[in-house]
Amino acid sequence: MTMPVEAAQRIAELRTEINHHNYLYYVMDAPELPDVEYDRLLRELQSIEQLHPELIVPESPTQRVGGEPIAAFGQIQHQVPMLSLDNAFSDEEVVAFAQRVDKGLSGAGLTFVAEPKLDGLAISMRYEQGVLIQAATRGDGLTGENVTHNVRTIKAIPLQLLGDRVPDVLEVRGEIYMPKSAFEALNRLALENDEKPFANPRNAAAGSLRQLDPRITAKRSLAMYCYGTGEVSERVLPDNHLAILEQLKCWGLPVSPEVRAVTDVQGLLQYYRDIGERRQALPYEIDGVVYKVADVNQRQALGFVARAPRWAIAHKFPAQEELTTVQAIELQVGRTGAITPVARLEPVHVGGVIVSNATLHNEDEIKRKDVRVGDTVIVRRAGDVIPEVVSSVLSRRPDNTTAFVMPTHCPVCGSDILKAEGEAVARCTGGLICGAQRKEAIKHFASRKAMDIDGLGDKLVEQLVDLGLIHDIADLFKLEHCQLTGMERMGEKSAKNLIEAIAKSKQTTLARFLFAIGIREVGEATAQSLARHFTTFDAIVGADLEALKQVADVGPVVAAHIVAFFQQSHNLEVIRKLIDQHGLVWPVVEAVDESSQPLKGQTFVLTGTLQSMGRVDAKNRLQVLGAKVSGSVSKKTSYVVAGADAGSKLTKAEALGVTILSEEELVACLIDLE
Repeated sequence: MTMPVEAAQRIAELRTEINHHNYLYYVMDAPELPDVEYDRLLRELQSIEQLHPELIVPESPTQRVGGEPIAAFGQIQHQVPMLSLDNAFSDEEVVAFAQRVDKGLSGAGLTFVAEPKLDGLAISMRYEQGVLIQAATRGDGLTGENVTHNVRTIKAIPLQLLGDRVPDVLEVRGEIYMPKSAFEALNRLALENDEKPFANPRNAAAGSLRQLDPRITAKRSLAMYCYGTGEVSERVLPDNHLAILEQLKCWGLPVSPEVRAVTDVQGLLQYYRDIGERRQALPYEIDGVVYKVADVNQRQALGFVARAPRWAIAHKFPAQEELTTVQAIELQVGRTGAITPVARLEPVHVGGVIVSNATLHNEDEIKRKDVRVGDTVIVRRAGDVIPEVVSSVLSRRPDNTTAFVMPTHCPVCGSDILKAEGEAVARCTGGLICGAQRKEAIKHFASRKAMDIDGLGDKLVEQLVDLGLIHDIADLFKLEHCQLTGMERMGEKSAKNLIEAIAKSKQTTLARFLFAIGIREVGEATAQSLARHFTTFDAIVGADLEALKQVADVGPVVAAHIVAFFQQSHNLEVIRKLIDQHGLVWPVVEAVDESSQPLKGQTFVLTGTLQSMGRVDAKNRLQVLGAKVSGSVSKKTSYVVAGADAGSKLTKAEALGVTILSEEELVACLIDLE
């Protein structure tokens, strides 16, 4: 066991190293360590602190996730008020602002600082002796909500400042935001769980920061950029705004890399145009830019008007929401069969572009928002995200409108539309014949783990479909050498090899074929289970829900997908062409001897590098013994096999108390059972 003195020394070393790498990652955007090594350092620190809890301090990197939920937020009075900014919506208003500043300073030379106006939530963070002790929202500018517990979970915000000459009291002002990638992931999860998605990243950031349970905030991947200071106990900061931000950066606080010094009004407007052009590519949402006089002494000379400083202004981008009317609601079929209702709109300018279509997401969303043809609606466009209908303006609804009813058949191929129980998204069931899904169905059919047609890559599939040479997967087996040689980048030899590869793929297995035809949620493992259980294709086609649910890996949802797929006569016609006309065959599947599957009912997860065997080999051997091999860890996981350089799956398994096997233990188990 580590002695207390040694433990304290190692803890100090680890905290210093972890804080250094946090600084490189969040402030300098120049990480030195891979995530797995950073996680190793953090786990080591956690393990030592668990052995010596008396050495844990609030500013330790392990204390990011707060404790139990709080009953309510308290109030904090800002020692220095958090002011709002006046807005400019045109070049002329920016010119007028610059002229007022110039006049107020009697023509003294001045420099402006321009920076993005993040669309997030203003925050004030108070550090004492370099340690974060308090954080508050802007509130009304004088009093804000105490969100200290939640702010502590944000990895971009240091719990302890770096370097020296840190004032005894330093109040830092900044903007907490949710990166676009985190926002998209959060909404995907919400839709999967049949929950209401957030309207935009700003709402998501605000909602995440105001959670009473800080553990929820910790999962939301919030970030922060500093833009200034409030109370500072000693005069240690420079008199120039850019230099102040640089000093904050040296103390470990993140600062936007887009901040620029600008010397005149034309430079301000050019900055606005430049960042506006790059707005879509930025990893966060902005709704404009902010211009500030750089010199602190000149700011004091200019002073304030009401609750806004005379020395700063926000130059806002064009509105991202507008009113228009719904002319029609149509169905759009995605490449995987997902049915998305789309509102056809009276064209309207939103955020600088003309919008005539907007997503309605799914049937449940239409019902929740009660959007109808003829309604006046609010349309939102955020960045490069597809425009969406936010809500209907009920006071303007015509008398003759009717509620939307979801059609029962695909508008592209006529197949049934099915919405599985517990899912929000409805889907077309004609996967093998639907024109909207054609390319993806063929790519999947030809892929290595399906029919393994060597040489039939994605781009070639797209060419074949675009040229009208194939309309479904059965048409692959009708391709002729002369048709291929006239295609782009397809010579005599390549054409010959592809024809041979297609012919070779006719010799397959029942499990591969089941996987290849693309039944929703029937992956490799489920296809193998179906093949072993029923042994013949006709038996699977004729199985009802109850019979299918007797198969390992097949629950009610998957069983419903299988039944729906084979109920479509179009799908069966394509399959019969493959078997009867083109000669696809597979060996007879022998009935499974239950005694030969000692691992039936057990779920394994493989992570890291297996040295003595590949993960594919390990997966196959486990499946032969009846085990299910999953790609994710959950409470239902029986064992996690951890190879070299195991990462987050191992960490999650440890947290859930799942039994962990080494590669040597797996090999020994397989030898005993095979």
